Amino acid sequence: MFKLDAIREPAKQAVTLQAPAGGVDNSLWDRAQRLVRTVDYICGLPELAQSSVQIDRFCLIAAAYFNESGLARYIKTKEQRGAFGLNEANGEELLDLSAKVVEETLADAVERAKIEKINRIIVESGSRSAGMMEAMILSDARNLEDMGVAGVLNEFRRFVCCGRCICDVVQSWRKKKDYRYWQARLKEGFRFEPVRRLAEQRLFAAEQFMKQLEVEAEAQDLKALSAKPSFS
Repeated sequence: MFKLDAIREPAKQAVTLQAPAGGVDNSLWDRAQRLVRTVDYICGLPELAQSSVQIDRFCLIAAAYFNESGLARYIKTKEQRGAFGLNEANGEELLDLSAKVVEETLADAVERAKIEKINRIIVESGSRSAGMMEAMILSDARNLEDMGVAGVLNEFRRFVCCGRCICDVVQSWRKKKDYRYWQARLKEGFRFEPVRRLAEQRLFAAEQFMKQLEVEAEAQDLKALSAKPSFS
């Protein structure tokens, strides 16, 4: 694929962080690689593979590799200032920041027209009204990542970075269930029906995981075996 080797290493460097205890934190690079695999498989769906729609796979994969670069830049900046949290940043801002990283990183490696298209994919992927096929594919890939157990673990990481605990994760999940957050994501967050169906399966698996976590966090299983405790 055209100049893809020129993308991987700069993208890895852009999303690699320093772990709090020292060493390297590759969690965002790991997520970027999952997104690359996911967009590649979505491109292979029969309704896309057999259609006349032309997909620029180079720009799409480059966008997937750099999708997390804005978040990485934000984290690095906040850490340098001595205060790291994600509450101040929204999705659109992080995607715009990712586009800025692409501009800075690939200027000498990729032609200008390609850089502009990569950035259009990244920015449009955050819009529900995106009409660019590559942006819709990246959006579905990112939403699918959020729906399953991998999404739960990503949430854990964000909470840990902000000094929060397991009970906070459980409470956050409960609120999302109460407000039918996941049902709204399933309804509005996917352009391709096979991906939506897979998201439903992943969400079911995540729900089972969170149910067990809730049981353990509150010792519900032990409570059922024990006499009435001396405190509640």
